[in-house]
Amino acid sequence: MFIQTEQTPNPATLKFLPGITVMPSGTANFPERGAAARSPLAERLFELPEVNGVFLGADFITVTKNGDTEWHQLKPAVLAAIMEHFTAGRPVIIGDASEAAAGQGDGEDDEIVSAIKELLETRVRPAVAMDGGDITFEDYEDGIVYLHMQGSCSGCPSSTATLKAGIENMLRHYIPEVVEVRAI
Repeated sequence: MFIQTEQTPNPATLKFLPGITVMPSGTANFPERGAAARSPLAERLFELPEVNGVFLGADFITVTKNGDTEWHQLKPAVLAAIMEHFTAGRPVIIGDASEAAAGQGDGEDDEIVSAIKELLETRVRPAVAMDGGDITFEDYEDGIVYLHMQGSCSGCPSSTATLKAGIENMLRHYIPEVVEVRAI
């Protein structure tokens, strides 16, 4: 197994590409050690004390390190843990892997929410996945779209610019009812 790595816009995260499917559907975000119980892979990565977060995408794993560690020190241990996990044939996730999108509305809001979700799914999520992250819809209320940033997007220095200059402008262009986008 040959695992490639890619840098992300967030210097605290690194994207690992094992060359196989990681998550057949959906994504899984583990922002802390305690949240990793449903993923044997995330649990294994959290055994490394320098690991602060794990995000699982379709064909990648994004690992977030603590601020005291350099990637050249941590990267070999992460590569070894990922390789051991997949060569042993262990499951990546136990139970239902899909993350349900939140957001409920009625009448006109349903059409707006559907349009927002469609734009996020077709235009935004593929772009942020290339950087090792994900953005999911949480809610729409009074013209404000609430999004949850995961993986390398969470805590990324450029995430605010992406959210405001990119996503907010696009949503406002296509959906006039949207007045603002906020990260939660």
